[in-house]
Amino acid sequence: MAGTGPIAVSMGEPAGIGPDLILRLYAERAEHQVPPFIVYGNMGFLAARARRLGLNITFAATKPSEAVAQFPVALPVSHIEGLVPDRPGETSPLSGKVVVEAITQAVNCVLEGACRAVVTAPIHKAALYKAGFKYPGHTEYLAALCDRGGSPPLAVMMLAHDQLRVVPLTIHVPLRDVPGLITGKLIRDTVLVVEHDLRTRFGIETPHLAVTGLNPHAGEAGSIGLEDRDIILPAVLDLQHNGTHVEGPISADTIFLMPNWRKYDAVIAMYHDQALIPIKAVAFDETVNVTLGLPIVRTSPDHGTAFDLAGTGKGSAASMLAAIRMADKLAV
Repeated sequence: MAGTGPIAVSMGEPAGIGPDLILRLYAERAEHQVPPFIVYGNMGFLAARARRLGLNITFAATKPSEAVAQFPVALPVSHIEGLVPDRPGETSPLSGKVVVEAITQAVNCVLEGACRAVVTAPIHKAALYKAGFKYPGHTEYLAALCDRGGSPPLAVMMLAHDQLRVVPLTIHVPLRDVPGLITGKLIRDTVLVVEHDLRTRFGIETPHLAVTGLNPHAGEAGSIGLEDRDIILPAVLDLQHNGTHVEGPISADTIFLMPNWRKYDAVIAMYHDQALIPIKAVAFDETVNVTLGLPIVRTSPDHGTAFDLAGTGKGSAASMLAAIRMADKLAV
């Protein structure tokens, strides 16, 4: 589990807004009372982006053990060699290996106990695929990194804002593949991971969970698709029989009405957009992506690379700040 050191922050896609937000939050660290962190990335690139943004930042190549002491006077960086051009909005095949190595080293720092938690800046998967990246996204890669000789843990994506939390059962897959991926085992395993982490990390003694239906009106007893009746309902009943406080399947067009949503500590939805659309509509700038089921704490801002804003100094740092603060809070 996490140690007592700094938070590890991976720099993310260099052509995107992630590095800008990291640098801005460091420059405004006193104003926002930002917890100490160390950036995993290329120092030359970070310095170039800071100059582009007009930020007067001192950088220091730093070990995690020295980062907390260094943080007040210079931005601690765990330098990763590589060619990383400062070209906002223009991805480069040269940068991909540095981006992946930044994630790898940041996660390893937490696994070894030298860092308390990891916060990942947004990546651009298409650019990483050109560098040989073979995972659907951050979540799946983190699970592989946390595999220490057994089988990878079930990494569960949760989006959180205040007391509103959503979990997509299936994540980065084509919508046409979703029905075939929904199984009773996946539902049960996911709900149990969510229940466990809400209890142990979020301090919710008895989590109350909801599971959405897949089809309109949760299938209307099989008249609009059979998945809700034949797969989702039996899984929910089995969980209830074994003591989990869970309800479902509940129609997705009513569960996210605010009075309904607030009845539950988390809602497990069937696919990516079913989960992310409602929480982004409510709090796009402040939602945090939290990965459950791992032996480490990992958060990230709930937005993409925003190529059009990179290098401009524009764009909100609220979600990145919320991700750092949540990582700090959870890594106790």
